[in-house]
Amino acid sequence: MPMKDKVALVTGASRGIGAATARMLARHGAAVAVNYFRSANAARKVVSEIVDEGGNAIAVRADVRNMNQVEAMSRKVAETLGPIDTLVLNASISFPVLPFLKIPWKDFQAKLVGELQAAFFCCKAVVPAMVMRKKGCIIGISSGLSRVVGEGFCAHSTAKSGLDAFMKSLALELGPKGIRVNVVAPGLTETDATAFLSKKEKDAAALITPLKRIGLPDDVAGAVVLLASEEARFVSGAYLPVSGGIHMT
Repeated sequence: MPMKDKVALVTGASRGIGAATARMLARHGAAVAVNYFRSANAARKVVSEIVDEGGNAIAVRADVRNMNQVEAMSRKVAETLGPIDTLVLNASISFPVLPFLKIPWKDFQAKLVGELQAAFFCCKAVVPAMVMRKKGCIIGISSGLSRVVGEGFCAHSTAKSGLDAFMKSLALELGPKGIRVNVVAPGLTETDATAFLSKKEKDAAALITPLKRIGLPDDVAGAVVLLASEEARFVSGAYLPVSGGIHMT
């Protein structure tokens, strides 16, 4: 139970990678706060699944682009579950898949600013208590597209590249205070967010992947648990691709 007696907050945890991460952290012993914005029923379902397996979890609503809501969320988690040991920045801002010549500035701006607001506000709310306790772990969920771009994903790639740089900066600044900061970068993963892709497109991606399949949410969740555990206590500033080998560094 590598996460026993730990408290984890996972943003955007009502579905997909976030939900899988919340469930897996709980299976490994953590008490988990499942953040959601609109999907209350889905978040409650994740909590129920965790509790049914003998775990401890609560659902907490907050728009992570709103500092006041984020601060209220972090207080509720600390009061209900205890001090937050692990922060997983999974909430992702939606965006249109459009090439640069067609995407309007307002959509590009919403993705870029929203993504960084979510990370910045959550860290601002959670990190001071970590500093006081001289320990903590932050994991940003990025994307392989932050380093290997794809047509139509200029907003996503730019936003996730910004997240990568932000996480590296925190790893440098917060390391002396006992806080580890890392990035997990999924490749193509079977979630609601990739439902717009056809089976043919997913099969083609699997064909060029060394492990011959696309990712599953649990694949990414496993990498998060690995980095959050004490076994990774000397790992900070890392960028971990979870892509079946298609994104080798």
